[in-house]
Parts: sequence; C-alpha cells; structure tokens
Amino acid sequence: MAQGPDDAGRPADGRSAPLNIGVYVSPPFVVANGDHYAGMAIDLWEKLADDLNLQFGYSEFDTFDDLVAAAATGQVDVAVANLTITRGRAQHVEFTHPWFDAGLRIMVHDDAGADFWDVLRGLGDTGHLRAYARIGAIILLATVLLTLFDRRFDKSFPRGWLDGIAESFYIVMSVATSGKSPSRKNLFGWVGRIWQALWLVCGIAVLAYVTSSVTSVMTTLALDSRIHSFEDLPGKSVGVAKGSIAEQIARQAGLDVVTFPHFREVVQALAEQRIAAIVDDAPVLEYYAFTNPRQPLSVVGAIFEPDKYGFGLPIGSPLTRPITIELIGIHESGLLEELRTRYFGANQ
Repeated sequence: MAQGPDDAGRPADGRSAPLNIGVYVSPPFVVANGDHYAGMAIDLWEKLADDLNLQFGYSEFDTFDDLVAAAATGQVDVAVANLTITRGRAQHVEFTHPWFDAGLRIMVHDDAGADFWDVLRGLGDTGHLRAYARIGAIILLATVLLTLFDRRFDKSFPRGWLDGIAESFYIVMSVATSGKSPSRKNLFGWVGRIWQALWLVCGIAVLAYVTSSVTSVMTTLALDSRIHSFEDLPGKSVGVAKGSIAEQIARQAGLDVVTFPHFREVVQALAEQRIAAIVDDAPVLEYYAFTNPRQPLSVVGAIFEPDKYGFGLPIGSPLTRPITIELIGIHESGLLEELRTRYFGANQ
C-alpha cells in the first residue's frame, strides 16, 4: 500500500518523488524556450523548490482552464502561472499566499479608425451627402450653361457638342475642386473678369465645404471608435485568452468575445485588426508593449477588476502550507520585489 507524502511533499519512506508542475505560457510570467521554461513565475517557483528541496518536471497546458482542471484532479501537483485567485477557482483548487497584485487592462491598435464606408455612412447621417448631390446638380447645370455661352460667344470653342460639354465640365470641375480656373479668354472686359472672380469664390467655397465636412465626420468617427476604457468596448470585437478571467469578465459584460488559445495568437489578431481590442492581465499587456515597441499596439485605460496571483494545488495537498510559508519568507526578504523589478522595472 502506497504511503502518503510528508509535509514537504516527499513520500514517507524518504524516496524522492519528482513533482509534476503544470504551466501555461504567458510572458513574462511563463516563457517557453524550447523544452525549457523561464519567466517570473518560473523563477519564483524554482526558488521555492530549491528552498524546499523538491524535484520536479514541467507539463504545459493550452489554457488556464486546462491548467486549473489538472490541478483540481491531481494531474499536476502545482499550477505555476499568473493564475488569478478567484472564488470559483478556489472551489476546485487550493491557492498559496498571493505573490503578485495585478488586474485587467486593454490593448488596442494604434491605427484603428473609420474606413471608407464608415465615412460614407457618417456623411449620409449628417446630411452632407444630400448637400453633395445638390452641388453635383449645380455643377451639371453650370456645365450646360457654360457650353451654351461659349458656343455663342467664343469662336475658338469646340463646335462638337461632346467636345464642348467635356471642355466646359473640365473648367467647372477645376473651379469646384481647386478654386482655380484654366486660362480662358476674357470676352467682356472688366465685367468678364469680375464674373470669373465670382466663379473662383464659389469654387473655393465648395472646396472648403467638402473638405471641412469630410474632416469633421472623420474626426467624429475617430473619437467615437477610439477605445479608452472598458466602457468603450460594447459593440466591438474583444480578444481574450480562452479560460482566462478576462474571458469571464468580458462575457459577463455581454461583449462580443473572440477567444484564442494563446496570447501570441490574440496579439496577432489585433495586429491584423481582426479584433478591435484585447482584454488581458495588465502586466502581460504592459510587458508585451514594452518589449515590442515597433508594434503599433498600445495599452490604454486604467487597471480594472484588480486581482492577485497565486499558485494552485489540489485540495488537501501537503505542499500548500510549506510553499505558502516560503512565499511569505521570500516576500519579507525582498526577493519577490527583486523579481518584479527584474521583469517590470523599478517604476512598476
């Protein structure tokens, strides 16, 4: 009959029993380097294991849910990751003393904004498209009138109707779009010059109106579509890591949630603008943004849903108490703060 482990997690007969340590890759807490793992959570665990003289090996899991389930069923002896302590999880696993204060934040794409169809809808909603239609009708009328005028008074004007219409349309559009008129003969002296000047004023007014209306609509759309906080997320696609606390919070809020197995996949989706934002642990997002400055991705808004990380163990595990005691000692000695500074800098 097998003997139970002692308080340090070793069999009572004194033989060494390597522990199975479950991990979930989530930089900078758990980073995969081939068959090896690194990161703040890994460094902390290996310090604990060394102090407790524990032998172990790692097993990687695809999601937080899988990792928690493995700890709950005893498939792994300790779940090591940036594992948020929650009431729901505590019903299935035991948590050690918390070792990191965190929370959720949002990451967005720097170039996110309105596309052509958004601008077109905005122009329609504000009534500018109706104004453009009236301007278009005036341009067509002006083209016909100018053609009739030049055919009668300008002997050098094209005689063919199609050529004449095309010439007049070019002149009218030049005035309307640039505020400048192509070189034309002055057929009526000073009166003609004043008339041409009035045409230019009208053209400048049309150009200014079109430019200002498009700019105002684009500015409004940019402000409306910009994500600054959690309250701006309804109606937008939000990427989360499957099985994470971020997924739970996003679903409870009724957001349009898109799940991904790994953080690298959700970041790629945001970089390709297949989603509008990411909700994830603040230190994970901040670390990625800091270590990938060339990526057009930014972390925005304040931390919300503050939480704490702990290591998870099967309920009743004899390792929970000794690991917790060692964690408290590491915290009191300042080693935990040294680890935090190594990965996040002195200002975090």
